Amino acid sequence: MKYDYCVIGGGIVGLATAMRLLEDRPGSSLVLLEKEAALGRHQTGHNSGVIHAGIYYPPGSLKAELCREGAAATKAFCAENGIRFETCGKLLVATSDLEMQRMDALYERSKQNTIEVHRLGADELKDREPNIRGRGALFVPSTGIVSYAEVCEAMGRRIAALGGEIRLSTRVTGLREAPDAVTIGSDGESWQARKLVVCGGLQSDRLALLAGLSITHRIVPFRGEYYRLPADRNDIVRHLIYPVPDPALPFLGVHLTRMIDGSVTVGPNAVIGFAREGYPRLSVNLSDMADYALFPGFWKTVFANRKSAVTELRNSLWKPGYLAQCRKYCPGLKLADLLPHEAGIRAQAVGRDGTLIHDFLFVETERMLHVCNAPSPAATSAIPIARMIARRLMREP
Repeated sequence: MKYDYCVIGGGIVGLATAMRLLEDRPGSSLVLLEKEAALGRHQTGHNSGVIHAGIYYPPGSLKAELCREGAAATKAFCAENGIRFETCGKLLVATSDLEMQRMDALYERSKQNTIEVHRLGADELKDREPNIRGRGALFVPSTGIVSYAEVCEAMGRRIAALGGEIRLSTRVTGLREAPDAVTIGSDGESWQARKLVVCGGLQSDRLALLAGLSITHRIVPFRGEYYRLPADRNDIVRHLIYPVPDPALPFLGVHLTRMIDGSVTVGPNAVIGFAREGYPRLSVNLSDMADYALFPGFWKTVFANRKSAVTELRNSLWKPGYLAQCRKYCPGLKLADLLPHEAGIRAQAVGRDGTLIHDFLFVETERMLHVCNAPSPAATSAIPIARMIARRLMREP
């Protein structure tokens, strides 16, 4: 069968894109292909569930605009679909002179990004969070929490209501573009579509190569390891508690996150993953490892970030080191409080020169658009990202 649109990938970006295409062009035929047996099984289903406000991003940048717009759109979608969310707010806690300077810079950035942020002194911080210690903090009241798995399920229902078709347990094995259509192959089946969007996440580079595209990056899996607190410690914080990030590092640091189910997680760290989709601790996939080990950009980025890489690896292997990252601002935590919790894996696009790609990366042909990098906060920003993809697909301004 020939469709107007095919979307590959059942994570939140792929689902939001399919939903947007059907909303913009009622009556269009669309099929979404997902290799797993359920939607949102990878990055979407293993993230911290935070609806970010966009405080970190350069003023006027696409990431800042999409995040701010996406936070409002996500909350509106949840309200329309009966999905529970909570606007609990976030505190970025500074524990040193250097972090106080970085906090001041973030405060100025938040004003440029028109995000409501309040500066707190040490006493005000203690009043808000009796178990948290710091020299000061930034309070971001609009930050929220949600289950993105539930958001995905609701998007799937919306796609079906609009006439779209979702095929689960369907692994794409072939992509071929012709002048009038793209042929998508799976085991024993094939589909044709006038336009194809690939939102492959951890497999995005492989799908681009499968389509015959020339790309200069590869996906390197960064494993984020979490712990959860015992149920009797779930009241340890009232807000989300983040450290003030080091701008030289690509990740935000270990934080305390209230989850929508009432639990509290601690994490994540960031270590190189030995499997793109291996969530258990000792997961190894030799093919995945060979993909990045044979890519020169991988070794360049390891060398450039060697100091932080060693620290992250040490803390991964030695729980007291991990705990020490949290106790800088939550001194009441104990080793026994860190209970096992499922890891997440981030699809990090790395350039041939070793650069970590932090912006959106699209590769387009006449009939295909591959989302090769959809960086954090992609879950928060999925709805406006989908609008952008739909416009690009139709070559609209």
